[in-house]
Amino acid sequence: MSATTSDIIDLLAGIEPGSPLHDIRGERAQARDNAQKTYQALFEPEVSGGVSTLERHAVASFVAGLHGQPAVADFYAETLRRLGPPDIVDAIRVETARGVAQGPYGRYPHGPLSSEDEEGPDYRVSAGTATAFGRRLAAALEHAHLLVFHPRDASPAALHKLLDAGWSTTDVVTLSQLVSFLAFQIRVVVGLRALAAAEGDGAIDSPDTPVFVGILASGHL
Repeated sequence: MSATTSDIIDLLAGIEPGSPLHDIRGERAQARDNAQKTYQALFEPEVSGGVSTLERHAVASFVAGLHGQPAVADFYAETLRRLGPPDIVDAIRVETARGVAQGPYGRYPHGPLSSEDEEGPDYRVSAGTATAFGRRLAAALEHAHLLVFHPRDASPAALHKLLDAGWSTTDVVTLSQLVSFLAFQIRVVVGLRALAAAEGDGAIDSPDTPVFVGILASGHL
């Protein structure tokens, strides 16, 4: 379903028009509209620029899978299935399973936070899949994994790997925005699903319930 006809967060969270959560989101119309406009700019741009629609949805499905959200991953995989070769969705799923970790990993600059340094897996797309994806998409998935699980290790050297694989500096900005937006979108969807479940269990009586107040105060719904 196109986000031009449906609010993407409502769609992914299973929020129906007229439901209590739909009405509550409507009270924060600006935040809701901004999230929708960001989705459209990243996934339904009038001009795709240097990042193809296939690349955008391949990265999105991969990142959603890394966050442990298969339903969101499948949403983006639907478009990927229409655009790509027949086996690309399965290949993304294989790489997602290979890349799943806990995190966050990485090292802080030497100082008081160094005690929180933690080693973690250095993900690389498998050789066979990298050949099928091509160097450019393989590099994008590896960089997305870095941003999800190794944000402390983001560095000029990591960016140069993307440039060497054919990404322009503008493309790299778009890729980073995609990964960042997906992290935000997934947090909101998970929170709304939890609220919907609590509502169904009778645990939520009104917007004064603490769980409502905590999430609404974030300004993201």
